[in-house]
Amino acid sequence: MGLHEAVTGAWRWLNGFSLEAQEGSAGTRKTSSLPPILMPYSPTARPGLPAIPRPTPANLRRFAETPVVRRAINVVKDRIACMDWQIRIRRGYAPAEVRDAEQRMNALRLCLEEPNASDSFRLLWEQVLEDLLVGGFGAIEMEATGDETRPFRLWAVDGATIQIDASWRGDPEKARYAQATGQLGTGAVVALRDDELMYLRLNPRTHTPFGLGRLEVAFETVNHLLSASRYASRLASNSVVQYALWLDEATPEQHDRLIRWWQDEIEGTGRVPIISSQTKPEVLRFAGGTDADLRLQWQEFLLRLIANAFDLPPMLLGLQQDVNKSTASEMADEAFMTAIVPVAKLLEEHITRDLFAKKLGWREFEFRFNDLSSRNELEEVQIQTELLRAGVLSVAEVRTIRGLSPLAGTVAG
Repeated sequence: MGLHEAVTGAWRWLNGFSLEAQEGSAGTRKTSSLPPILMPYSPTARPGLPAIPRPTPANLRRFAETPVVRRAINVVKDRIACMDWQIRIRRGYAPAEVRDAEQRMNALRLCLEEPNASDSFRLLWEQVLEDLLVGGFGAIEMEATGDETRPFRLWAVDGATIQIDASWRGDPEKARYAQATGQLGTGAVVALRDDELMYLRLNPRTHTPFGLGRLEVAFETVNHLLSASRYASRLASNSVVQYALWLDEATPEQHDRLIRWWQDEIEGTGRVPIISSQTKPEVLRFAGGTDADLRLQWQEFLLRLIANAFDLPPMLLGLQQDVNKSTASEMADEAFMTAIVPVAKLLEEHITRDLFAKKLGWREFEFRFNDLSSRNELEEVQIQTELLRAGVLSVAEVRTIRGLSPLAGTVAG
C-alpha cells in the first residue's frame, strides 16, 4: 500500500464512521505537538483527499526570525498577550438568572490561566498569535474534562499542519479539520470536529477557506530587504570591490608581478603601498564611494512597505526621521487601533464562541480584554466619570467594565 492510499484510507476511515474511536479520555490531547519534525513542513494536496491543505512556505518561518519582521510581530503579539482580561456575564443575560455564575467564571479563569500542564495564558496565546500574524492561521485544540472546576484543557497546534474539509456543512458530529502528522496508516491524519479545534483566520476571504497573514503580505518585500541588506553588508565590509587600478603601458609580466605583490604584501595588511613607475597609476571607480552605494533609501522604502503590511506606522520599525512629539502620539494611537485591536477582538470572539459556547455550552459568559476601549487611562476615567454623573452607567457597571468584582450590596444593571 502506497502513502497516498494509506492517507486516503485513514481520512475516510476517520471521517466516515469511526469518530467515536477517536474519543480519548476526558481532556486528553489528540493532535501532535511538533508534526513538522516527522514530515516536510508544508503539507501538499493529495489526490482523493476532500481536505484542502494550507500552502505555507517554510521561508515564512525563517523570515519571521529576521530583526525587522520580529519587531513587527512582537509589537502586536506581546501587547495582546500582556493585556489584562476578564470573564463576565454576556449581554442579554441577567446575573441573577445565571446558575452558579461566580463559581463558573472562576473555573473559566483558572483554566485560561493554566490551560494545560506546561503552558500559561501568555505562553499559549503567544504561540497562536505568532501563527496568526505569520501565516493567517492560529489553531488551538480544545478538550472538555467533564469537571466543572476545570472544565477544559487547551493546546496550541501548528496551524500549517491543519487541513480543512471543504465539504463540511455544519454537522457537529462530522470532522471539519484534520492535522497531518506525517505518519503512515491510520495515524496519518487526526480528525477534529468543529468543537474540538479553534481555528483563527486573519483577513478571511470568500475564494479560500484560509486566512492571509501579515507576513504573507510582506513576503516579497522582506525578501527584497534581505537581499539589499546582504549586498550592503558585503559592500561595507569591502568584500565587493568598487574600484580598479589602471597602469598605462604595462607589460603582461609587469601586470602579473603587481597582482602577486599586492595580494602577498599589501592586501589585508594595512601597509601603505608604494608604487614607482614612469606614469602615475589611475584609480577607476565604479561607484560614487558614498553611503548612496549602500542603497539606504531603498531599504528605508522597503521598511515602510513592511510596516504597511503589518498595519503599523514606520516609526515602530525604527524609522523616526519624520516623527516629532505631536505626531508620535497620533501614530502610536493609530498603531493600537489598526494593528492590535482587530487581532485582540478576533481572539475575544473565538474564545467566547468556540470555547465557551460551542465546547462547553456556557453561552452566558464572554471573554473580554480590559485595555481595548482606550489607550489613554485618564481619558477612559473621564469618560466613565461623565457617564456616571449622567446616570448612563452605575458604579457596578463601571467596575464590571474595568474587570473588578461588584461591591457588596450592588448589582450590575
